[in-house]
Amino acid sequence: MRFAAIETSTEWCSVAVWDDGEITGIERRAGNRHSEFALPMLERLLNNISIEAVAFGAGPGAFTGLRIACALAQGLAFARNLPVIGISTLEALAQESGAARVVACIDARMSEVYYAALEKRAGRWHEAIAAQCVAPKSAPRPPGEGWVGCGNGFAVYGNMAMSRVFPDVHPTALAVAQLAAPRFAAGEGVDAAQALPVYLRDKVAFTKEELERRP
Repeated sequence: MRFAAIETSTEWCSVAVWDDGEITGIERRAGNRHSEFALPMLERLLNNISIEAVAFGAGPGAFTGLRIACALAQGLAFARNLPVIGISTLEALAQESGAARVVACIDARMSEVYYAALEKRAGRWHEAIAAQCVAPKSAPRPPGEGWVGCGNGFAVYGNMAMSRVFPDVHPTALAVAQLAAPRFAAGEGVDAAQALPVYLRDKVAFTKEELERRP
């Protein structure tokens, strides 16, 4: 099977193509320029080859980035009548880490993080702590030992009581592709119209009054 993968939920922009187990990807730091970079990167990677499905990083993450990835996935899928799968960016972050027990933590701005504890069993990620948007000081500790903290939330808010953290690890299209492949094989793809971002939080920014009340 050959499919495209897109990940734009953080400051990084990445795309990948899965071709019967072989993955090719392109990544660059985009800041707020994902809409400028993502499509040309994908066109360069596809180079007019046909695909059978599209996967994207569905969130949580930066609102604009999630919408860009979802819109690109839908555009590719609608035009070709292809199935789509949205992959949790926290799972993609855990997958990218290479560890088996991962506390995934992405900066959500507004003094909060997107946070989950994920454990890999039988090739799939399982939540020991469900994905949530939470203040760093209120983030629950995962049960047991051997957990590794990954994600830019740790770069912003420190170790958050974790003994090992890797703040530079981020979700990638390669990880999205790795997670999507068995799901496509199992027939879990959906119609493009059903592809939606996962926000975990509706609020985008503080109001002026809220900013004035902050210490």
